[in-house]
Amino acid sequence: MQTNFTLTQLLDPDVAESEQILRKCVHCGFCTATCPTYVTLGNELDSPRGRIYLIKDMLENGRPADTEVVTHIDRCLSCLACVTTCPSGVDYMHLVDHARAHIEKTYKRPFMNRLTRAILAAVLPYPGRFRLALNLARLGRPFAGLMRGGALKPFAAMLALAPRRIPAASDFAKPGTHRPETERRGRVAILSGCAQPVLDPGINAAAIRLLTRLGVEVVVPEGEVCCGSLVHHMGRAEQALESARANVDIWTREIEGQGLDAIIITASGCGTTIKDYGHMLRLDPAYAAKAACVSALAKDVTEYLATLDLPAHMPKGITVAYHSACSMQHGQRITLAPKQLLKAAGFTVRDPAEGHLCCGSAGTYNIMQPEISAALKARKVKNIEATKADVIATGNIGCITQIATGTGIPILHTVELLDWAHGGAVPEKLTGLPLG
Repeated sequence: MQTNFTLTQLLDPDVAESEQILRKCVHCGFCTATCPTYVTLGNELDSPRGRIYLIKDMLENGRPADTEVVTHIDRCLSCLACVTTCPSGVDYMHLVDHARAHIEKTYKRPFMNRLTRAILAAVLPYPGRFRLALNLARLGRPFAGLMRGGALKPFAAMLALAPRRIPAASDFAKPGTHRPETERRGRVAILSGCAQPVLDPGINAAAIRLLTRLGVEVVVPEGEVCCGSLVHHMGRAEQALESARANVDIWTREIEGQGLDAIIITASGCGTTIKDYGHMLRLDPAYAAKAACVSALAKDVTEYLATLDLPAHMPKGITVAYHSACSMQHGQRITLAPKQLLKAAGFTVRDPAEGHLCCGSAGTYNIMQPEISAALKARKVKNIEATKADVIATGNIGCITQIATGTGIPILHTVELLDWAHGGAVPEKLTGLPLG
């Protein structure tokens, strides 16, 4: 793609990077076939190629974002299926990140939209606030029907997603060190996260139990905060960078102390962002090298488990539909390890049709774009249920929350099934079911 940025514009390192990304696009349109919003809406401007044109025009002309640009960028899930598909290597992820930051700086959203986004940014990254909000949701649930139209739709979506039962906080989320049960073969830190320890604390509990049984020491560092992903994808670049710096400091302390073999992440959406810390902080001389080190150590829990010697198991007679989260397969390019681990653990694994398409969760997307999200969820659930699986496994809390509202099939994190298969207790969601 030909570009016409001025030399002055290219002095801005973000503009210079976006210009290089734009130049790689050859307008081939391969991305349209795998873009969930284009497949759903059929609008060229709701495809990666269409959004690239809009972003190019906005940045090249140095103008503020307008309603058309914001509408179509907001509809992007950041699922990154287009990145996997693109034969030219267009780095759409960083291009759309730049566009969102530009929108946040130059566009004044309608009041209710600003309010909703501000509430999400002030609540979701903070476990204490998030737990309080979920407890308050029961008071708002009777009024959900009144919110399903107009500017209040996101609040109706929040109430629909809020679980009826909120698990108790887990001791595994508290700062501390979990010693290995056998001779130590490694030392890792684990990300507690923000939404996950509130919605499903059993995920990290299962990961820590499994890792310590395998001889890995697991540390939950003091002072860790949200990875920054939620606000990063809302265009709140500075807030995201503050979180990134805080975590880099915390993990660097562990690296320089007793050392770390890996930083384990059990939410693939967080993993994609933490693996990008090196890029996000590349222009910060005080953090660039430390952030690159942290990104290099970041590993999805299944990515790390695949490096260990786990014993094979006899078949359990349980069929698992594996839903590959977008942040796992497109963001981190981890496609085989989770399924291979499940198969080795004795499960029969099936791949749903259209596995490359997003389930519609995508951070805050199912709140801010509820209609598109609902259409994608229905399509995803239909394909999963067609596998006739007993259980669904995935690697991201957002997907778990989203898909669970559309099917009666139990959905668990992959590591919960692996913990069970390798000596752990039956996961709570499967208790009482005729499995295994």
